[in-house]
Amino acid sequence: MGSLPLVDAPMQPLDPEALAGDSNAVMDFLAEYYRNVDKYPVRAANLEPGQLRELLPKAAPELGEPMEEVLDDVRRDILPGLTHWQSPRFFAYFPMNASAAGLAGEMLSVGLNVVPFVWAASPAAAELETVVVDWMAQLLGLPRRFMFSGGGGGVLQGSTCEAVVCTLAAARDRQLARLGHEAITRLVVYSSDQTHATFQKGARLVGIPPSNFHVIPTSAASGYGLTADAVRAAVDRDVALGLVPLYLCATVGTTGLGAVDAVREIGDVARRHGMWMHLDAAYAGSALVCPEFRDYLDGAELADSVSTNPHKWFLTNMDCCCLWVANPRALTSALSTDPEYLKDDVGIDECTGKPAAIDYKDWQISMTRRFRAIKLWVILRRYGAAGMRAHIRRHVAAAQWFEQAVAADGRFEVVVPRRFSLVCFRLAKRCVGDDDDAANGANRDLLAAVNASGKAFMTHFVVDGRFLLRLAVGGASTELLHVKEVGELLQGKADEVLQRYQYCKPSERALQRRGWHQHCM
Repeated sequence: MGSLPLVDAPMQPLDPEALAGDSNAVMDFLAEYYRNVDKYPVRAANLEPGQLRELLPKAAPELGEPMEEVLDDVRRDILPGLTHWQSPRFFAYFPMNASAAGLAGEMLSVGLNVVPFVWAASPAAAELETVVVDWMAQLLGLPRRFMFSGGGGGVLQGSTCEAVVCTLAAARDRQLARLGHEAITRLVVYSSDQTHATFQKGARLVGIPPSNFHVIPTSAASGYGLTADAVRAAVDRDVALGLVPLYLCATVGTTGLGAVDAVREIGDVARRHGMWMHLDAAYAGSALVCPEFRDYLDGAELADSVSTNPHKWFLTNMDCCCLWVANPRALTSALSTDPEYLKDDVGIDECTGKPAAIDYKDWQISMTRRFRAIKLWVILRRYGAAGMRAHIRRHVAAAQWFEQAVAADGRFEVVVPRRFSLVCFRLAKRCVGDDDDAANGANRDLLAAVNASGKAFMTHFVVDGRFLLRLAVGGASTELLHVKEVGELLQGKADEVLQRYQYCKPSERALQRRGWHQHCM
């Protein structure tokens, strides 16, 4: 065997001086980035797959390099190829908020780098999580049954997908304990045609046959929300066929249109059939910090679980998903493991008869987990409930302005009434000759023109065969002036698109544009 190479100076990966130096360099870099983020094209343009690979070396360096050189390469090679989610002109998908407090909390999380999978692995981390999820439940107005103080409890997951898989597994095992494991082929999961595709993925992952995932149609008459009559009809058909209703998703703020399901009414149907009802408020849940949105929670006490993503609209850097369950035992029965090397001797709470401490490994898919609680705790401490309400209301007001301005322009139509800060609109069919294909083509062209400009980024949705544009207001730095700027951009691009379709006369287009200016005044 050859001798090991000599090492002149062993590395010190956690040397305090190096830690401070590298961290300061990164913070200076990020401060510069956020000072100038609105100067970048929101979405990277003229990039082709594999282009970055051509810019970077073929192999990792043999010797370490100074942080300054690394950051120079980020500035030169990485930033131009990013879609800038924190740009104030990012209106696509839903927001993924970042904030100074969120970054500080993330630094504490990754800097301390503890792994609170069992209570003994980091007691304060596990207990802080129980405090923070109860704080959040109170802030959002959730029923007390979802709080630890009310017999339920919560956990911080990484994403809605994780939360969905966990609750589906809990619902599955609860039913199979009664029916026997062979009955899994009879279990049915229900969602609306507006429900996020995460639920279909989750159902497959827990063994539900794809044919047993039943999508219930919605319509414009209900604002594309799921109704009790539609759920009842679908469930009654399946019961008559010998199938077993397992799980129903109710949504407050769907991804495509921001639709809201009739939570109380469909909750009554779920209860009648012994279904697990999950209330998905991934995006809109943050708005519930404002009392004026609490009516959307009517009937939440009928749910078995609720989830929302603070990393979307609650100034929480990725990743953070709050999941609450009314019956923690149902969740932990499906997800728990008890290897000898992870056993704690924390005892039993004399009042409740339950373990005196929470082992969060039994509340999630993976064994290991991040210290997310300290990040959310820092945000709540730094901004407070009043600050978060102001944050949400600013965006809602800007979206309301945009909706009214769009409605005042005769070339456009608002497809569904705005509920939160998402506006769904399109060029009206009458502007391109009353032809469905032409109208969809014009709207595709309009979206492409806006995004190609680099001055804004939006995404689309299709409902009832109509292609529409989505403007999701919610960026941490987005103000009304940015929404007004994208309004000006849309007007100009709409002129260009409609001129190609040669339907609206120039004089008519000018008259229709006055709606924006009158509304601005």
